[in-house]
Amino acid sequence: MKIAIISDIHGNQDAFDKVMEDIDKFKPDKIFCLGDIILAGYNPNYICKKITELKESMKEDFEIIQGNTDKMIANCNKDLIKRTKEAFPCMGYSLEEDVKITKQEYIDFVRNLPENKYIEINGLKIQLVHGSPRSQNENIYPELTDNTILEMTQNSKADLILCGHTHIPCGYSLSNGKTVINVGSVGRSMTKDKMPVYLQLTVDKNGKFFVEHKIVKYDNNIASNHILSRGFKHCEDLARMFINE
Repeated sequence: MKIAIISDIHGNQDAFDKVMEDIDKFKPDKIFCLGDIILAGYNPNYICKKITELKESMKEDFEIIQGNTDKMIANCNKDLIKRTKEAFPCMGYSLEEDVKITKQEYIDFVRNLPENKYIEINGLKIQLVHGSPRSQNENIYPELTDNTILEMTQNSKADLILCGHTHIPCGYSLSNGKTVINVGSVGRSMTKDKMPVYLQLTVDKNGKFFVEHKIVKYDNNIASNHILSRGFKHCEDLARMFINE
């Protein structure tokens, strides 16, 4: 069985379309999405439309969970906007603007998504999380110690834990037999070249699995310029995150 796993799209239409073109060539049986489909991009309604269409057409073969920025949009209020502006100005002003332009049906859609999900395929127990099994906001970065990852995942019942959130792909094979893989980001990659990344997962009939991070090329300058054209305060700081300066 072949599965494509995407995460952290952040309203980036160009990156999403390119990744989906590549996924079509992979011909997966299932697609998993690990959240953060909206906020801090430029076309949240397009992404939500495409995601809900995938969910409708693929039915049980499409799985999606909620990311932390999805929750921010769903629970947005003046206090959250104020606190986010103080901590991270470009995200705070983006939150203020995105909640205005995102259709209510899509805000309701992300509000009702689960924060994590267990799936079993051919005996392989998989957990979908956004940050870590403990929290949507916990970071699983490269170069953490195995002991740190063991602590983060000790209560998970999964053999394979799939996460996103940091926008940096990485993976850990742990002494307790668990494997943890950060799939990276489609819409706002934090790799050196800022190109979209998703995960290709293959599970055989015995539950043995194989993974490959797939990098997809696109014109990230176009995405950056779309952010700049939105014109909200500090949008230039957000736009710089999309390109390799």
